[in-house]
Amino acid sequence: MAMSAKPYLREIRLDHGEGFDASAYPFSIPALRNIGAIAMHADVTFFVGENGSGKSTLLEAIAVGMGLPAEGGTRNVSRRQQEVSPLQRHLKFTRGYRWPDWSYFLRAESLFGMFTYMDEVNAGTGLPSMHERSHGEAFMEVILGLRSNGLYLFDEPEAALSPSRQLAALAAMHALVRRGCQFIIATHSPILLAYPGAKILHFDDSGITESAYEDTEHYAVTRHFPNHYPRRLEPR
Repeated sequence: MAMSAKPYLREIRLDHGEGFDASAYPFSIPALRNIGAIAMHADVTFFVGENGSGKSTLLEAIAVGMGLPAEGGTRNVSRRQQEVSPLQRHLKFTRGYRWPDWSYFLRAESLFGMFTYMDEVNAGTGLPSMHERSHGEAFMEVILGLRSNGLYLFDEPEAALSPSRQLAALAAMHALVRRGCQFIIATHSPILLAYPGAKILHFDDSGITESAYEDTEHYAVTRHFPNHYPRRLEPR
């Protein structure tokens, strides 16, 4: 049986080496203080947790450690790679035997600049401007343009997508997984979290623990709210 190239990123762990200060950001975030070793799923790994729990900070540090720009994009994007927090310097990576053909760090908050860059690259090709599309349409264009055998990091991709577009993104992800891709995604979306067989890592004050989909707060709140929203909205 042929050995699978995935996962391209097999494991990360925290090195409490020189410069580590548990009282300083980002190690002051409880979930990031004692990361230990985290094994990544070969297909899809989700980071979930409350705002400020450290999931996006860790994802960003992984991206920079993988040679991707902190602002988002590919390693070929003409942007300066930068260190946003010292976390990246303390992460140790265990990689697969083969490196992915493509990698991309997609973050909703910096897509405007990314769309401008893509328009510059596509100038004179006759392709429509990314800025002439809605945020969600342009975002989906990026997802649908991802290539096989890639390692893709998404930071809260649902921010730009309607529920129906999230379902479309889920289908696109599944097609890419079948074409040799690995995803690591920080999200609040119960739709994306439903990806079958995904590994869900929950960030909170006790650390980082694996969770079943039905045990996540995202699932519980989404299931409960439609049937009980009048009481939820009553003045207190």
